[in-house]
Amino acid sequence: MLQISQRGQQMPPSPIRKLVPYAEAAKKKGVKVYHLNIGQPDIETPKMVLDAVRNSDFKVLEYSHSAGNESYRKKLVKYYESVGIHVNQNEIIVTTGGSEAILFGFMTCLDAGDEVIIPEPFYANYNGFAVAADVKVVPVTSHIESGFALPPIEEIEKKITAKTKAIVICNPNNPTGYLYSEAEMQQLKEIIVKHNLYLFSDEAYREFCYEGKQFSAGHLTGVEDHVIIMDTISKRYSACGGRIGAFVTKNKSVLDAAMKFAQARLSPPSFAQIAGEAAIDLPADYFDTTKAEYKSRRDLIVKRLNAMEGVFCPNPGGAFYAMAKLPIDDADKFCQWLLESFSYKNETVMLAPATGFYGTPGLGKQEVRLAYVLNTTAINGAMDCLEEALKQYPGRK
Repeated sequence: MLQISQRGQQMPPSPIRKLVPYAEAAKKKGVKVYHLNIGQPDIETPKMVLDAVRNSDFKVLEYSHSAGNESYRKKLVKYYESVGIHVNQNEIIVTTGGSEAILFGFMTCLDAGDEVIIPEPFYANYNGFAVAADVKVVPVTSHIESGFALPPIEEIEKKITAKTKAIVICNPNNPTGYLYSEAEMQQLKEIIVKHNLYLFSDEAYREFCYEGKQFSAGHLTGVEDHVIIMDTISKRYSACGGRIGAFVTKNKSVLDAAMKFAQARLSPPSFAQIAGEAAIDLPADYFDTTKAEYKSRRDLIVKRLNAMEGVFCPNPGGAFYAMAKLPIDDADKFCQWLLESFSYKNETVMLAPATGFYGTPGLGKQEVRLAYVLNTTAINGAMDCLEEALKQYPGRK
């Protein structure tokens, strides 16, 4: 009998997408589903970005350079300069989404069996990339009571072994929305220097910081060879389907090795590079309106959640996610029940159970992630559903 590989068997399903069949079934029954389960913004992709693709004029859709079009990489240099990250075009590899940038980092810097330390809860697909690269994710727990602040240094250092090669952070964080402070970033600098580790920094949500500015890993001094930034246009410009990201580092050896992986997949998508290049020419105030919209959504969803009996939701400093602790027995059962057995005024809400964002078994059973990517009217409708659901749920605690 033909066998599936161990890697294929170990590959985890997406905790964000695994409930999709239940949502589809609910819709077939005529129930409206508010999708707060996935970070798909409803903000329109900028017209000038789409027009750049529509108006592109060439006779052959060629491969680009494996590192991406030089014109785009030069534009990215200007973009990074505008946020205080100083690189040149040869220190950037354009990738097929931020996902490929993360995978390049794992494949380039770690051997099979090596370990990466990641504060949990973390972006669930890190697990998948780790399985693909045959490396081990070692979680260090952050807690909802502290708003998911960086765990103490001593807790991180307890996790370091001879196989530890890197620390991974997402800043601002998905799924928690936590924004790491400069002091926390300096603490991470101390650890990576002391233990000679890489620092992988996923900065997909850089523009969406509400009470302060992002302190990037690229702002750390004296550790340039340790730092690798993974980036993407997906959330920044509401262009998730473009699948264009960036792998950014000043470490020449890492770049040379990553380029071999980039050459093996030939080139990143051409049309999306055109879109990404056009996006950098957006007016300087482009993010002001977008950020203000997300902030109003955040303020509403956090207020509504904390007004519900037995619910606690810390105020996220960035991105467009909130984590909430609910008075329920099991988040996976609850999120499925919402779609399968519940409706309020013929509506329901789709959430992401937090268990899939933790690496430690048993954690997150009372927590859910909510993506505030819908307008405020829809968020109010979703919160009305959730409030009623918590009153009716058989497994309420």
